[in-house]
Amino acid sequence: MTYQDLSTPLRTILTPGPVEVDPRVLRVMSTPIVGQFDPAFTGIMNEVMDMLRVLFKTKNQWAFPVDGTSRSGIEAMLCSVIKPGDVVLVPVYGRFGNLLIEICERHGATVEVIEQEWGKVFDPEEIIQAMDQVKPDIVALVHAETSTGRMQSLKEVGQACRENDILFIVDAVASVGGVDVRVDEWCIDGLIAGTQKCLSVPSGMAPLTYNDRIEKRITERKRVERGIATEEELKQTNDQFIRSNYFDLSMLQDYWGPRRLNHHTEATSMLYALREGLRLVLDEGLEERFTRHKFHEEALVLGLEAMGLELFGDASVKLPTVTCIRVPDGLDADTVRGMLLDLFGIEIASSFGPLHGKIWRIGTMGYSCRRENILAVLSALEGVLLHHGASIHKGKALEAAINYYVKANE
Repeated sequence: MTYQDLSTPLRTILTPGPVEVDPRVLRVMSTPIVGQFDPAFTGIMNEVMDMLRVLFKTKNQWAFPVDGTSRSGIEAMLCSVIKPGDVVLVPVYGRFGNLLIEICERHGATVEVIEQEWGKVFDPEEIIQAMDQVKPDIVALVHAETSTGRMQSLKEVGQACRENDILFIVDAVASVGGVDVRVDEWCIDGLIAGTQKCLSVPSGMAPLTYNDRIEKRITERKRVERGIATEEELKQTNDQFIRSNYFDLSMLQDYWGPRRLNHHTEATSMLYALREGLRLVLDEGLEERFTRHKFHEEALVLGLEAMGLELFGDASVKLPTVTCIRVPDGLDADTVRGMLLDLFGIEIASSFGPLHGKIWRIGTMGYSCRRENILAVLSALEGVLLHHGASIHKGKALEAAINYYVKANE
């Protein structure tokens, strides 16, 4: 069998991830490979750490990527921090809270769960009251739930965790680079981001950061090597050691720190991509980038509402980078999505669990968050819905969005 040259179709990707990759990021991925201990490469590693600190708004010493998808960073953080028997409180308001539960349980934690209806978030006081009741060692919380398009307030929870000596770990995979995230100010001890969402870099790295409170726990869990301790000391210590080799943050510290101890072969081209993605974020300016995401979100929402579609979820806690739309009665959600992809090359997303087939999700993240994409998806969605006999206001979506953009430029 003869295989042809790879030729992927051009798509307009408006899902909550992955998103379109900035062409400048794709370009740097084709630059020459250098060795992972070459001074040219270790210099790139240092630049990436510096830029991550700015992005995360932190003074933490440790800010580096884990090689793997976003989930690898979540697992690295949790498996390195959770000791067997630790109590972890996980507030769940969407699919990815359930992911935190599974990972915590796999690493020996006793997980306490509080749940909120999908489409809403918690009043911070609800989480704080639960903390008072279960006395957790760790609180693990999703900042931005792409499954529901909602965003949880973190500052009050972080402050309460700090006052009660509870570690606060945050999944910010869907928010970093698109909305304001303040690691130090919000008393976040450990935070995990992703490359394939608001940073507009291919999936394959999970930037994270953690402070000295987590570093202390990780250091305490370093495995004691045979030959330097008694058997009893080995037993007492190694009962608590970090079980994963690849995701052991204590070993990754030695790899990313000045010692540069070999741990794994770095994903060279992916680090080039991350560096370029971070450079572009900082060159645009964090506040300017957050404003851009809000600006195009407003155009999209105006257009959808003018079309006569109903948005899903509590509008007061909407995630600016994900817009959820209720599927009109009588329509098959996946058939509409399939026609958008087949005829227009535009991809939007369904959702998970109780929301599958009931909502569409449009992601406006990073490089995908552009005026031409907003106008394209509104036009295409209107055409497909009219084809399926949906009762919508013809022509109103584009009119509303165009008026918005024209007025903004006056």
